Amino acid sequence: MLTKLHILNYAIIDEIEISFSNSLNIITGETGAGKSILMGALSLILGDRADTTALLHADKKCFIEGYFNIDGNGEAAQFLRDNELEGDNELLIRREIAASGKSRAFINDTPATLQQLKQLASLLVDLHQQFDTHDVGDSGFQRKVLDALAGNTDILKEYSSVFRSWQKEKKAFDELQQQKNAFNKELDYHQFLFDELSELHLKENELEDIEAELKLLSNAESIKATLSKAYFELKESEQPVVQQVKRLANQLTNYSSYHSNLPGIIQRLQSLQIELQDVAAEIESLNEAILYDAQRIEWINERIAAGYKLLKKHGVQSTTDLLLIQKQLEEKLQAVLNMDETIAEKEKQVNTLLQKASALANNISIKRKNLAEPFANKVNSLLAQVGMPNARLKAVVTGSVLNAWGKDDIEFLFDANKSGRFEAVSKVASGGELSRLMLCIKSLVAERVDLPTMIFDEIDTGISGEAARQVGIIMKNLSDRRQVICITHQPQIAGKANAHFFVYKEIKDNAIKTSIRLLTQDERITAIAQMLSGERPTAAALENAREMVMN
Repeated sequence: MLTKLHILNYAIIDEIEISFSNSLNIITGETGAGKSILMGALSLILGDRADTTALLHADKKCFIEGYFNIDGNGEAAQFLRDNELEGDNELLIRREIAASGKSRAFINDTPATLQQLKQLASLLVDLHQQFDTHDVGDSGFQRKVLDALAGNTDILKEYSSVFRSWQKEKKAFDELQQQKNAFNKELDYHQFLFDELSELHLKENELEDIEAELKLLSNAESIKATLSKAYFELKESEQPVVQQVKRLANQLTNYSSYHSNLPGIIQRLQSLQIELQDVAAEIESLNEAILYDAQRIEWINERIAAGYKLLKKHGVQSTTDLLLIQKQLEEKLQAVLNMDETIAEKEKQVNTLLQKASALANNISIKRKNLAEPFANKVNSLLAQVGMPNARLKAVVTGSVLNAWGKDDIEFLFDANKSGRFEAVSKVASGGELSRLMLCIKSLVAERVDLPTMIFDEIDTGISGEAARQVGIIMKNLSDRRQVICITHQPQIAGKANAHFFVYKEIKDNAIKTSIRLLTQDERITAIAQMLSGERPTAAALENAREMVMN
């Protein structure tokens, strides 16, 4: 609730302060006195942009302060907590415009952005924000109206959560499908490469090992001949090397006592004899093991040729590289198999969420369709009260694809003159008709939704008499549940006020400035009488005005 508005150096306002009641606040005054300027000032603290043309005195700052009581406004309190702007139940919003044009905003004396002001404003004041007159023709507004009256708030929250989850899982599913399609394009080629490597059954370092074996087998005869000669010289010649070493050791043994170094030399010769015997035995064994095998050579040549072909094909240098490529190909092929399982599971999740979202959307749609006709009937009844007896509203709910708000397209159609031709509200309703239509809709929505302070700026355009009185009654009923502020030219509406403010111009310091004051009951009667009959009200007008105020 807006408790106080303080304006300094704005437009033709030098300084004024208004303390509003918590019910129906009426603002009247002559045309051009500055009534709408008050709304312009209020819009600044609710996030509108400002410029230096708004300054009355170009060399001074402009200050606009709004004091709000947010006791019981949980959303506003949560907003303050979320943005670390906490205070008590009184909220202060201040806007400053410097002579240089620089603008600053504050919430509870803490600097704030215009975006923060706008977000907070939608929770505090209905002034060309959540329910603007032109919004009557907006499909989003129309849907919000039906949902508010149908009591869809909780189910919409659940649906919104499920719908977002479905969209997220659907996106993940589509991405997996795209990945699979990309893999499938190369799947056959990867399978061919893997099979080619797999069929070769390579072992670690195999190509390097068999290449060494091939060299050995290709030179087997020469190697055997050399090994045989070495063995012969060591063991079987006329003077075998082993026997010569043994003989030398024996000869020196006879003189071992003659020199201290001889025993060591003799021992080394004996060790050499034993080592040469071992070498001869190994040469003999190796010679017997080396066999020329033409079939083995042919097999190795074929194996090496196949291996080298793959080395060249994959641009690598070793058996280890080929085995690594084979492993990578196997992992890619396995990933495709695993992806099929993942896709199947993801598809199941997507379908489950889609079914749940569809069921919730269906319930929401049923409630909207069930409400559409009763809602239109109530609006049409109210339209008759406010001077539009021939006007008809029709709420049309048609099926649509699943979206963030369900599965419906909602459109309000309007016929102002019982022509039988219903068209979109925004196309056929005049400004005055839109204003009264909005008032009727607001009065119904306010019964189900805790709207913030509601402000009507000259909603009485084009009406008078009984229609104006009915508008006043509707506003009065609205103000029983929330604060209403209304700028009006209609005495029938002004007569319903809990607090009646009068805006007027006066000359101060040789300049025309706007002022405002709260009227007493007698002053209200006089002001309303003047609205009825002119500057000098007649006795009948005064009596009529008194009856309006008293009743």
